[in-house]
Amino acid sequence: MVFSSYLFLFYFLPLCLALYYAAPRRLRHLVLTVLSYVFYGWANPLFVVLLLGSTTVDYLCGLVIQRERSSPLRPSPLAPRTSKARAALVVSLCTNLGLLGFFKYFNFGAGSYDVLVEWMGLPSLRLDTALRVTLPLGISFYTFQSMSYTIDVYRGRVSAIRNFIDLACFVSMFPQLVAGPIIRFSEVADQLRTRSHTATKFARGIAFFSMGLAKKVLLANPCGKVADLAFEAGSLDPLEAWYGVTAYAFQIYFDFSGYSDMAIGLGLMLGFVFPKNFDSPYRSKSITEFWRRWHISLSTWLRDYLYVPLGGNRQGPARTYVNLLIVMLLGGLWHGAAWNFLIWGGLHGVLLAFERMFGKAAIYARFPAPLRVGLTFVLLLFTWVFFRASDLPAAIRYVANMVGQGTPQEGAGLLAGIVYQPYYVLTVGLAAVITWCCPQTWDWTRTLSWPKAAAVVALLVLSTVVLTTQAYNPFIYFIF
Repeated sequence: MVFSSYLFLFYFLPLCLALYYAAPRRLRHLVLTVLSYVFYGWANPLFVVLLLGSTTVDYLCGLVIQRERSSPLRPSPLAPRTSKARAALVVSLCTNLGLLGFFKYFNFGAGSYDVLVEWMGLPSLRLDTALRVTLPLGISFYTFQSMSYTIDVYRGRVSAIRNFIDLACFVSMFPQLVAGPIIRFSEVADQLRTRSHTATKFARGIAFFSMGLAKKVLLANPCGKVADLAFEAGSLDPLEAWYGVTAYAFQIYFDFSGYSDMAIGLGLMLGFVFPKNFDSPYRSKSITEFWRRWHISLSTWLRDYLYVPLGGNRQGPARTYVNLLIVMLLGGLWHGAAWNFLIWGGLHGVLLAFERMFGKAAIYARFPAPLRVGLTFVLLLFTWVFFRASDLPAAIRYVANMVGQGTPQEGAGLLAGIVYQPYYVLTVGLAAVITWCCPQTWDWTRTLSWPKAAAVVALLVLSTVVLTTQAYNPFIYFIF
């Protein structure tokens, strides 16, 4: 079930809000948990078993860790960490990473092994397994959320939850379950105990949701059509190649930030305040700045739970560069089990390490600000090619097209007649104007006036109407 569907908009969401607010306060987490499991299991009910099993393991591990601490009622980083507490943490990490590794990387690992032994001239060693693992929706997101719970309990930053339903509600909460933002337990621990439900918060939630839906339906989907045509074409002239990857840059931004806006809006309607996940990333003047603004919940998660434990920047420049590269390579693999995602992460790791040599600044740091923004965007376009292409050879072909080294094919010129239709050109242009000239949803919804309310209603109605012309509009990050 996706947010931008009639099933969700006209049936699930109204029913959810009605049941949630009709329930007594002490039962609201139970209601929300049950509804979240229905939402998650809509595509495949078996996925619910996996989610429940992961949550149960982390709940028990959290209790064991808490019991082993000297001050169970007052979490403290200075409290002793016993061998049993460490063992419980290891069980939690192995369970979550084991599930993620098996469901997300089994097919990739088996396929890569077969290619390797074939290349080595040892075809008899091929696995040729008929087993193909289905990737559960959102497993990359909820495993990171769940791990943050046991890690933070182990570090003494939060207390373990006694009520299983509260933890199940945190892990399974449908607004951010399948595509983030990645909510850490420490960010909502107090809200799980008590939170306010006000008309102001609810109204801002509607505004957030409407803006996110408009981003997805009115901008991301048309831009995605242009990107799909460009990336599926065998040959492109350089202008069309740049146009296509630019359309993809806008598609993924408005698709993912639109989903995050909707998730934050739904959270507000239910009384929760989720952290900001995007901060105008394409206005960045360097790659380092970009990663402070793009998918903030993931980049900060990787920083605090991977980069810092690896040593961060505390062990000299060379180790810092290696740590950055490791984090970004794993970040690339987190997005997808394919070599092009690994290369995408590696490119960002190299660029971050290179900028670190110059004091976290780009080599063009002395240029005027608009030029720095433009050059950073061009660098991002090259990296997005590897993120979007179906495989590594396709990515290399697309880059060749961008630099005028593509191989012309008969009929390639027909593509221009489609992607340069006024509707698509105007949509990509509008996406550019909103990206670089308009305020973010986070800031725009801080205060709501009557004109803003009218704009929100107009966007909601227009997006709902346009949905009738878009039969298939999945969110990009659903596959991660």
